[in-house]
Amino acid sequence: MWRVVLVVALAQPVNAESVVATRTIRAKALIAPEDLTLVSAELPGALGDPAEAVGLEARVAIYAGKPVRPSDLRPPTLVERNQLVSLVYLSGGLAISTEGRALASGSEGDQVRVMNLGSRNTVMGRIGPDGAVYVGWNE
Repeated sequence: MWRVVLVVALAQPVNAESVVATRTIRAKALIAPEDLTLVSAELPGALGDPAEAVGLEARVAIYAGKPVRPSDLRPPTLVERNQLVSLVYLSGGLAISTEGRALASGSEGDQVRVMNLGSRNTVMGRIGPDGAVYVGWNE
């Protein structure tokens, strides 16, 4: 007679952690360390490390106790729509600066349309780390 030995492997619980909001974070608010906490649960799509979110801006409202997902976050907005900005034209060693009005909001590296207040022409430019909008910037 045959003996069958059945081995059952018990799955060990995975020590997964997820980032959740400690308070309601409004859209466009910058994320601070005290806004987040880790919970011992694997929540689908949630960040695993609070450091990944600190310093970023909330795209949407994130309610207390809800998971923080990468799609809920973006780099901080440097230029708001209708904001007056420095409009800088760069080409080789030439730099010309004037004042413009942003026609869209954006973060560093985003392309936005800006109206040159002197000529009333609309140009496309890239937002720099200083909040100025650069036109003719060869990257």
